[in-house]
Amino acid sequence: MPDDDNDPISVRDAKLLFADWKTAPALLLAVSGGPDSIALMWLAARWRRALTRGPRLVAVTVDHGLRAEAAAEAREVKRLARTLEMEHRTLHWSGPKPVAGLPAAARSARYRLLAKAARQSGATHILTAHTRDDQAETLLMRLLRGSGIAGLSAMARQSERDGVWLARPFLDVSKSRLIVTLEKAKVGFADDPTNRDPHFTRPRLRALMPALAAEGGDPRNLARLAARLARANAAVEVLTDGAERYLALRDRDAPGSPFAAESSEAESLDVRSFDAKAFAAMPEEIRLRLLKRAIDRFGHEGPAELGKVEALLAALDRAMAERPGLGRQRLKQTLAGALVGLTGGRIRVEPAPARRRRTE
Repeated sequence: MPDDDNDPISVRDAKLLFADWKTAPALLLAVSGGPDSIALMWLAARWRRALTRGPRLVAVTVDHGLRAEAAAEAREVKRLARTLEMEHRTLHWSGPKPVAGLPAAARSARYRLLAKAARQSGATHILTAHTRDDQAETLLMRLLRGSGIAGLSAMARQSERDGVWLARPFLDVSKSRLIVTLEKAKVGFADDPTNRDPHFTRPRLRALMPALAAEGGDPRNLARLAARLARANAAVEVLTDGAERYLALRDRDAPGSPFAAESSEAESLDVRSFDAKAFAAMPEEIRLRLLKRAIDRFGHEGPAELGKVEALLAALDRAMAERPGLGRQRLKQTLAGALVGLTGGRIRVEPAPARRRRTE
């Protein structure tokens, strides 16, 4: 597809952007009313109309109840959906809103509502209008937070969440190109002032983008970096898969191993216990991922934070470095609802006992 930021997106271009989902039974479009999501709805409708057979399209607008203008914007989206012969629903985020962490809470609520609507509509995918500009901003946000390779991969073109797939057809498209497309089609869109509110991180980073672009850090280059990191992350995940199988099979094949009979579990760390010496010989990044996988698998308090897994791995390394005759080579810590222990030359990960609730 041509990639000139001043060229409108044609129906032919749209066919390439949406090609991966033409066999889906139904697609749910997340449409807020801003230029990116209005372009998503407009282009998806033109693409669907050009197909002999294609998925049913359902546009959904989430009113977070944070701005008085949101209700009117949702009505405008509904009006446009009607002209495009597309179903439309408006969903509401009800209940109290947090004072701190409002953007993250609103995003979580939005995806929860969208996933529920997708299941009710028989849609296998939720299409969002994230652009190359959003990808660049996400990379910068995660870089400043100290994310690892997985986090710096930023957003994937397609990922699973809450039992449905999130799809992002515009990740390689600039926001300016979507606006040019709407201007040529004479399709209006809303302007959300919170996108420029310096109280939030993303608008502050957005204001820095012209200066970064002048130094070579434009959205195109930043998005390219995210793609390269995603490629590296995928390779490390394959190596981690192999390391996981190696540890499990090593236990299964060891003479007198208590895990020899557990052949159904021997392909993963679901056996909950593995040889500390073999684990210690692996590269640090692989060990971090193995440990995080095990903690996330058996813990009951959500995904473990990378920094805390790094601290736990350092503690394990110190304990394993002790000579058996001089040190105890023992460790027991909890993280994210998992109990991680080192004893007898083995590392064991299992669910931690439930925390006791304090009584008044």
